[in-house]
Amino acid sequence: MIIAPISSGSRGNSILIAHEGTRLLVDAGISGKRIEEGLSFYGYRPTDLNGLLITHEHTDHIQGLGVFLRKYDIPVYAPKETIAAVLSSPKIGKVNPALFNPIEVGECTQIEKVSVFPIKVVHDAVNPVCYRFDTSEKSCAVVTDLGCYDDTLVSRLKGLDTVLIESNHDIRMLQTGPYPFPLKQRIWGSQGHLSNENCGRLLSRIAGKRLKHIILGHLSGENNYPELAFEAVRNEINFADNGINADELDIQVASRTEPSCLVEF
Repeated sequence: MIIAPISSGSRGNSILIAHEGTRLLVDAGISGKRIEEGLSFYGYRPTDLNGLLITHEHTDHIQGLGVFLRKYDIPVYAPKETIAAVLSSPKIGKVNPALFNPIEVGECTQIEKVSVFPIKVVHDAVNPVCYRFDTSEKSCAVVTDLGCYDDTLVSRLKGLDTVLIESNHDIRMLQTGPYPFPLKQRIWGSQGHLSNENCGRLLSRIAGKRLKHIILGHLSGENNYPELAFEAVRNEINFADNGINADELDIQVASRTEPSCLVEF
């Protein structure tokens, strides 16, 4: 099983999940051309995809979707509310609605050899989710765009081998940065994005014997640095009283703009 970020940042997200003959794309928040180039970088073509999963309808997760679907007939999966929001977005343009398949939050959908489990997250979108992927032996998840987390989310992210998780901003950079105050409030609010520290705290709660690979993603270009995210998350894991040593984990930071951090497990 592999997880391979094509791009992961506040300006565009697209993540490849592959297991044997099953290839899935999480979000299409970059141009269709960049998606094609990213897939090619990892040795795949768009026609290899078995499905495209949408986490929510914000631009940095769907901006390349319309062009991509007009060129390739890839089945799309998302909650019905998200599908309605996507199809009504002027950024998408005309696409074939028959490509869209509604899925239920909290219920598994089998796509070829991978079980896909959409998990509710708290974000300022109509019905945002993160996704867990399970095979008979391996599990991973893509967890971004959430302002907070609860015990239910923690329990559903237990037993992972690999996770790509949001480490969006450094709190001090956000507080003192150039963003207008309402935008700052949105980002650090309960329906916004996880800070580096909160990312580390969530990881400390889901970490276990199986979790060996962590990819930090969805970093802000204005309010974070990869080095800050890495150190803050590492410190939170080591400070937690759970017996997990961050030095024994493979922790990487995904590029905001290009393919990076492929993990095979």
